[in-house]
Amino acid sequence: MANELYTNIPNNKLGDILASIQNGKIGLPDLQRPFVWPNIKVRDLLDSMMKGYPIGYIMVWDSPEDFDEKKSVIGENEKAYKAPKELIIDGQQRLTALVSALYATKIKDKNFNERQIKIAYNPFTKTFEVNTPAYDKMPEWISDISALFLAKDSVAKFRKAYINRLNEYRLKNNEQILSEDDEELIEKRMSELLSLAEYNIPTLDISSKSTEEDVADIFVRTNSGGQKLGRDDFILTLVSVYEPGTRNKMDKFCLESRIPSDKTSYNHILEVDPSHLVRMAVGIGFQRARLEYAYKILRGKNLETGSSSIEIRTKNFGIFNGAINTVMNLNDWHAFLNIVAEAGYLSKKIIASSNAVVFSYVLYHIAKYEYKMESMKLKRLISRWFYMAAATYFYSGNTESDVEKQFADLKSLRTADEFEEYIERIIRSKFTDDYFSITLPMELETSAAISPSWFAFLAAQNILNIPMLFCTTPYSKFLLPGSSGTKNAVDKHHIFPKHYLTKIGFERDRDKNQVANFTYLDYQRNIDIDEKEPSKYVEKYKQELGNEAYIKHCKNHALPIGFENMEYLEFLKQRRELMAQIIKNGFDSL
Repeated sequence: MANELYTNIPNNKLGDILASIQNGKIGLPDLQRPFVWPNIKVRDLLDSMMKGYPIGYIMVWDSPEDFDEKKSVIGENEKAYKAPKELIIDGQQRLTALVSALYATKIKDKNFNERQIKIAYNPFTKTFEVNTPAYDKMPEWISDISALFLAKDSVAKFRKAYINRLNEYRLKNNEQILSEDDEELIEKRMSELLSLAEYNIPTLDISSKSTEEDVADIFVRTNSGGQKLGRDDFILTLVSVYEPGTRNKMDKFCLESRIPSDKTSYNHILEVDPSHLVRMAVGIGFQRARLEYAYKILRGKNLETGSSSIEIRTKNFGIFNGAINTVMNLNDWHAFLNIVAEAGYLSKKIIASSNAVVFSYVLYHIAKYEYKMESMKLKRLISRWFYMAAATYFYSGNTESDVEKQFADLKSLRTADEFEEYIERIIRSKFTDDYFSITLPMELETSAAISPSWFAFLAAQNILNIPMLFCTTPYSKFLLPGSSGTKNAVDKHHIFPKHYLTKIGFERDRDKNQVANFTYLDYQRNIDIDEKEPSKYVEKYKQELGNEAYIKHCKNHALPIGFENMEYLEFLKQRRELMAQIIKNGFDSL
């Protein structure tokens, strides 16, 4: 049997754990990631504890022995411990829920807005419910249990106020006031609620001598019933603990990417998460893509010698903080997003992978600051790169390995011209003649809702400023802010309508929903065409537009001339080939 990396602590009291969190001995970085549990799950957690059910274990990691002296403070308030002796590895969401519900600590939701988890409790029925304004008006309910837990030495006073309030309500409604037995039951049930502090939570204590690889692997693999964690979450834990100020700045940037406002990180291409910023900063600061290197570095490890020290950690965090500040430079951020938009990708709706944005931004920074590339060349190069990366799903599969290789290649480049040639060489290796004539038409043979090749077709139409089918308005206009309300201004429509295809013998949705059978139509034309067969609706628009304009629309939308009378599968084949040519034309125009 292998040596165990942990010590089992079977009788760890919840109250002791929460006290250690509050005084800073245990690090519970409640900004590690937004709290994603719904309040009803917190209610169920408390109900399970009250019934004596197990709620799983928690896992903590001892800080390295040579990290006894630390300079950072967790959270905004001064605590007994300047930095934690232990970090929560598993159980973050459960403990965050309990700290918030029992002690009124504010947490952040998925949009980084602050809120408190409020749980109501009925001493008579011994039940919990998620607080609503209704419970504030029900005198039998303690509308927020944190009020009782925070009463501390004045629990008797809290209980007396509860009893008086309930008696006043009963007298007002001509009901019998509480009996002595009722008051004894209330005291008993409140004591039972407070006794949750004595609830035993089994704890696994990971040794301080465990390697970062071991702990990170444990962090990802073991997460009892909570939100799935990744290696970027592990790094965010370290940032939250050792550099809380940096973490706060990261969260502010992410929040502002979601809220329309001038001079913020708001955009229509990516709602930024802290994990995105981690990857950008690690790429720019250390030119590393594998996060396993990043968490070693941020724990203060020398990758060459394997030793850890506060000095190394401080130095590495200095590099990380500098990279984060570079990443969050609004001038660079918005300049890059404008390049992405000029590559036809005007909205997150048509970007299949956020990795394309993240790692292309890293390349943008390297080109601008390390190779001092002239601005117009930079703009052209990165727009072509992003178009290729998004269309080919370049940053998928073995992303970390591919980007690591790219970073290694960049170390041999000395000038902006060499950098440009290197990037163009990769683009040429992907965008070959065979790719556009063979590979891309095959990739377009899909009904997947998220299809990089379909999105590339839409991006190409945006670049070429092509109006929507049978319309004078470009699709790009409807991707811009303010163009759609509760009803979509444009709709994805079947060129050969589904009902019609069913009538002629196509039963499988995979056949009917091929991306080559789609186009975007404005709301009115979508209603007008409805389920009409192509030969009927096309004739109407051909007469309205005239033959020359009709042929131009067909060309712009990769529609074979006379498609309305074609056999369906032949139509799909020819359109895929024409769509691939539009995608090539879009790229050639960059």
